Amino acid sequence: DGKVSEGGLNVTLTIRLLMHGKEVGSIIGKKGETVKKMREESGARINISEGSCPERIVTITGPTDAIFKAFSMIALKFEEDINASMTNSTVTSKPPVTLRLVVPASQCGSLIGKGGSKIKEIRESTGAQVQVAGDMLPNSTERAVTISGTPDAIIQCVKQICVVMLESPPKGATIPYRPKPASAPIIFAGGQAFTIQGQYAIPHPDLTKLHQLAMQHPPFTPLGQTTPGFPGLDATTPTSSHELTIPNDLIGCIIGRQGSKINEIRQMSGAQIKIANATEGSAERQVTITGSPANISLAQYLINAR
Repeated sequence: DGKVSEGGLNVTLTIRLLMHGKEVGSIIGKKGETVKKMREESGARINISEGSCPERIVTITGPTDAIFKAFSMIALKFEEDINASMTNSTVTSKPPVTLRLVVPASQCGSLIGKGGSKIKEIRESTGAQVQVAGDMLPNSTERAVTISGTPDAIIQCVKQICVVMLESPPKGATIPYRPKPASAPIIFAGGQAFTIQGQYAIPHPDLTKLHQLAMQHPPFTPLGQTTPGFPGLDATTPTSSHELTIPNDLIGCIIGRQGSKINEIRQMSGAQIKIANATEGSAERQVTITGSPANISLAQYLINAR
């Protein structure tokens, strides 16, 4: 420990962790007591991303020693959870504690090292398993780095990863990974839009506005005539087209029974939507959306929502 701070490495660092809802609940504790205790005892800032997402980001910021203390508290808490889950189970081998770090892709090279030399050295010297994901996390320039082992091995491993991250800062701009909310189904009823969360329908004002605008539309005019745009949007806005690929097993829910869903999406968005026929040997279908930029983005939104 002394060595790290003497080497002038005791600077402020931020480490991001990706956790499942259940893990986050365990870290927060009853009425937030666990996370409060972790903040006080480690001296690190611990922030938990908002949202009803299946995944959450836990950000830990502070001087390196505060970060290590916070990590050791998290690892010990997970260890406790594993022990608790094993007391009444028949499983004999104890699963390791596993943490997922989110690291800018530009730093992953240094973490892996030439021909994997660095990551091998970290594995051997700490006894922890370390894996760097091959692909970036969706819509970001970050990768997941999974560490598993005993709490002690994990803490030693995090120390070495911190040293690497400090010695080779990220290059260029990093687009941070933001977990997507579990896409809630949308229901239109009585001229209002609702999203379903748990057992409740929550009114959704933005979608209600779109829905009401869509309802003011006459249905499609025959092709070749100008399609009515949204009121307030200039009908002369240039049309463009956008292509999507959708897995075969999902295409049914977008088309709906006898095309009912796709027609609803066409009518609400004001966009033209063509679905290519299935090609043999391909697991995906090509979907082409044509219209004004606003029509296209609304159609995409509605397709994603489905």
